Amino acid sequence: MADTRTAPQTPHVTRREDYRMPDWRVPEIALDFDLDPASTRVRATMQVERSVRHDRPLVLNGDALELVSVRVDGGDAVWHMEGGDLVIALTGDVHEIETEVVIAPERNTQLMGLYASGGNLCTQCEAQGFRRITFFPDRPDVLSRYRVKMTADKARFPVLLANGDPVASGELEGGRHWAEWHDPFYKPCYLFALVAGDLVANKGSFTTLSGRQVELGIWVRAADLPKTDHALHALKLSMAWDEKVYGREYDLDVFNIVAVDDFNFGAMENKGLNIFNSRYILADPDTATDYDYDAVAAVVAHEYFHNWSGNRVTCRDWFQLSLKEGFTVFRDQSFSADQGSAAVKRIEDVRGLRASQFPEDAGPLAHPVRPDEYIEISNFYTATIYNKGAEVIRMMATILGPQKFRAATDLYFERFDGTAATCEDFVTCMEEAGGVDLTQFRRWYTQAGTPRVTASLAQEGGRARLRLSQAVPPTPGQPFKEPMVLPLRLKLFGGITGRALCDEQLVLLDSESREIVFENLPETPVLSVNRGFSAPVIVETNRSAADLAFLSAHDDDPFARYEAMQQLMLDTLVAAVATGKADPRPVIDAVRNTLTDPRLDSAFIAEAVLLPSDSFIGDQMAMVDPDAIFRERETLRADLGKSLEKEWLEAYDSARANRFEYSPPAKGARRLKNVALGYLAASGAEDAAELAYAQFEDADNMTDRQGALTTLVNGHSGKREAALAAFYQRYAGNALVLDKWFQTQALSSRSDAAAAVEALAGHPDFTLANPNRARALIGAFSVNQRAFHDPSGRGYKFVADQLIALDKLNPQTAAKLIPPLGRWKRFDAERAAKMRAELERIVATPGLSKDMFEQATKSLD
Repeated sequence: MADTRTAPQTPHVTRREDYRMPDWRVPEIALDFDLDPASTRVRATMQVERSVRHDRPLVLNGDALELVSVRVDGGDAVWHMEGGDLVIALTGDVHEIETEVVIAPERNTQLMGLYASGGNLCTQCEAQGFRRITFFPDRPDVLSRYRVKMTADKARFPVLLANGDPVASGELEGGRHWAEWHDPFYKPCYLFALVAGDLVANKGSFTTLSGRQVELGIWVRAADLPKTDHALHALKLSMAWDEKVYGREYDLDVFNIVAVDDFNFGAMENKGLNIFNSRYILADPDTATDYDYDAVAAVVAHEYFHNWSGNRVTCRDWFQLSLKEGFTVFRDQSFSADQGSAAVKRIEDVRGLRASQFPEDAGPLAHPVRPDEYIEISNFYTATIYNKGAEVIRMMATILGPQKFRAATDLYFERFDGTAATCEDFVTCMEEAGGVDLTQFRRWYTQAGTPRVTASLAQEGGRARLRLSQAVPPTPGQPFKEPMVLPLRLKLFGGITGRALCDEQLVLLDSESREIVFENLPETPVLSVNRGFSAPVIVETNRSAADLAFLSAHDDDPFARYEAMQQLMLDTLVAAVATGKADPRPVIDAVRNTLTDPRLDSAFIAEAVLLPSDSFIGDQMAMVDPDAIFRERETLRADLGKSLEKEWLEAYDSARANRFEYSPPAKGARRLKNVALGYLAASGAEDAAELAYAQFEDADNMTDRQGALTTLVNGHSGKREAALAAFYQRYAGNALVLDKWFQTQALSSRSDAAAAVEALAGHPDFTLANPNRARALIGAFSVNQRAFHDPSGRGYKFVADQLIALDKLNPQTAAKLIPPLGRWKRFDAERAAKMRAELERIVATPGLSKDMFEQATKSLD
């Protein structure tokens, strides 16, 4: 079969403004699979209807398909090929189209369409993978009802699953069997799913609000079955939460999840049959960290919530991707916040936004939440679409308030159920149910870039004047920006008593500047602004170090308290990088106050006392100096470690006996214990390595074992190699845990990290064929700011070499790892030249995929 994935010399650009409704609808499709890893035969029978009066032929998209036959209404067809697409001339308005193709799942390294993983067969069709299974109008606004029959060798594939509900099954001669599934709901082809394999299920049930009983199944290999209880529990919690919070009830008789080892994404929300990357299903104390447990629950919830926000209401075209993803991320974030500490969850979400989306908005790949054009749609599965898109939904929820927002989502689901909708449709429902005008707010969907807000508070006797202004920086293709609507929650506190001087206010900054006056203030005010991170913006204020330290101890909004501490640390570090010196005492005192405050829970303390990352510090600078940032950050870590050694030891000892339990208090205790261990090691304490190794050996859970390993890997103790060897030996047969072994070394803060990663690329357990393993080593290394930006340029060359090789196997995964090279303009001339040279080398590679071509060429601009 021909490989049709490579980029043409002038790749086709798809533009939002060119959208046209489908020429042909496909209300019904029946698929018959004769499954075999080497050669699978797919027979498709489609009922097609001309959508409007026109004389255009039926165009069915295809990619890497071996066409066997085409029939129209049971007879011969007039057809031809245009590239990979099948074009059929039709005279009437309604026809039955039959096609038969052959595909080779075991040779499908792109992991799109039908492919083999771990001896099983599975599918991934979003965004355009269905065309690699059969010929079809592969676009999200073609909605069909699917009937699927699968035939396979029973010994090899005893379990046959598809979308919807099972309707029939039977035995055949020669040890073969068959199963038939039917999905009664209209859906786009990107939601099609099929799994055939030797699997077992952790089964359960859920009774819906209306009293229907739904059969639940988490399907895995037999050896993994004990690690699925957490995912099943999370699924039940998600179903109950969606009923309670959004009034959304599940609609089929079964809901299945299948875990596979080879997967480009985290998971996929296929109707009734979610397919998951194993890392987001399998969890037990020995192999999964607390973060992994939380991620499993969040991703299970995310994909389940898609049943309504993505499946029952899907997106009209791929430019509307954030319609389903931004909304569903907001929903899964809200669910996770309700399961534990809402404050800590908000901190984690904002930290993730700043680590991935803010740099995206500030770089060559910046794009609006609703993009205007693309070459390869897979490149738009970005932090902007998902995370910034969620913040856009959150802002609308803040503006409307809980009751009106719920009314608006009810209206949205009711109005567009069973259709393909747009971001505009969603916003219109917010307006109608909320009684608000969101005309200007829509700029969040059309303008790229992170708004910058300046907030300056000046006191005049008993009066204070707050001046707010905003600006959105230029981004590629958008040199000039209009003012955004920024919902800013703010409050004033007395600088002496710490008492609130006013109630919290929600201020809508919708112009370039605005002034607010506060009267009759009894004492000097301190400003708390963008509380709860109510708008995804960068805020610059005239608050002093003393003001920030004060807020870190007195603000009654947990996120604002955390933010004040982070800003204090950030200001100190940026000053140190700029001048070579800065006073660490305000930071030390603020951290001490936080560590010893009995009102705070351990999870919050652990987040608040962490220093900003190297990369986030660099994001604050006009030109990034990786070496200076690393040096000053390590110096401040050492100062904190030495000055507060007693407090760190007390924090560590208070959780030393904490045995595994998955609960908010236990997770918080482990988190603080490992943060304290890191600071003790940074202090240079002689016994820190012994303490870490003892924790490593005694740990009854992966959080503590990996926390100790990370501390040892970043140091120079003789225990380092012993711990790495012991970890590898213990988990040599567990791919997901070995990913942690690779990742921990790739993120090492040691000066020899680049050389170590180069060596690991030659390790027998490293492979580019598995996306998780590629991300664990290459992806992790490329965000290790000090190591990746080694002045020699070896880090750039290594990553480019790996991406060129990976592109030949899996273009989607390769393209998602390019962005760190694309930030070359932020670095000194020597580093910039080396980064740019590697991008040019990637672009010049023969046979480069269009995924890589688009990302690399944009990164060169």
